[in-house]
Order: sequence, then structure tokens, then C-alpha cells
Amino acid sequence: MILHRSGVALDDADVRILAALQQDASLSNQALAALVHLSPAPCLRRVRRLREEGYIGRIVALLDRERLGFEVAAYAFVTLETHRAGAGEQFEQLVRRRPEVVECVRLSGAYDFLARIVVESITAYSAFLDRQLLRSPLVRAVNTSFELAVLKRTTELPLIAPRRARARRGAALSG
Repeated sequence: MILHRSGVALDDADVRILAALQQDASLSNQALAALVHLSPAPCLRRVRRLREEGYIGRIVALLDRERLGFEVAAYAFVTLETHRAGAGEQFEQLVRRRPEVVECVRLSGAYDFLARIVVESITAYSAFLDRQLLRSPLVRAVNTSFELAVLKRTTELPLIAPRRARARRGAALSG
């Protein structure tokens, strides 16, 4: 069993469903039920419950950015000019309005934010940097690194690994 931070336990069937949906959310209920060794009706009830409880968020299609002409992925390390109340929220609003920003996280350490930006070309990134980020009075500095190759990219959470680690710990404690 995996315990959620709310204290609600997910059993093995729930974890199998989540693991299968992480790999292919387009599975029909029949196919999913067969894959996770449940009959269709209980499988559907579990999927609905997992959605209602927030374990399953949006279901989306993952697109191939390069095939769609987005040749450049840039990682912009952003430092804000000030950390006064509201500065972070204003920067959030700026990045939420920009479709080029496909991901942005707040950081601890030397930089305040890391934004992943996807554009057609270096020229397009330069224009975005000049017209959006550096033009903002909120931004003190931006340091950019460009993606050269992807070694690993997944949206799948490691659902199985934590269970194995807990099982090993339990065996070590009892043995």
C-alpha cells in the first residue's frame, strides 16, 4: 500500500491502474481492466474515485515539439530585481500569459525561477528574451542554457520504486 499524505491508502490495484494510465491514458476501460487484472465495472469505479480524489489530473496528449517546428528548448534561470511582497506573483502572471513558457518552477539558491521555453529558433528566443523577460522591471538577470539532447524525459511518477523500498525496509526490520 502507498499512503497518500492525506492518510488515505492506495492499494495494489489502485497503483496498477495509475501506473498503466501513466503509460497510456487512452486505454479503454476494457483494456485497462484486463491489464490490471480487474473486471471492467470495479476498474471504472476505481478510476472515477482516483479522479475525484485528485490522484489523476488532466489527461492530455504529449506532442512532438520538433515535429511541430519548435526547434529550440531553452532553460532560463531568472533572478528577480526584488523579493518584496508581490514580485513573485507578478512574475508568475507574466510567465502564465506566455505560451512559449511551457514550465516554470520557483527555486531555492542562486536563482529565483527556472523557466523552460520552447520556440521555433534562436532568433525567436532572443526576441522573447528581449521583449518579455528583460523588458520587465521585475527581472534583474536571465542566464540561459539550451537543450542539446534529451537523455531522459518522462511524465511518469515512480509508483513502483517506493513500494519496493518500503517492502525492503519492512523485511529488514522483521528479519
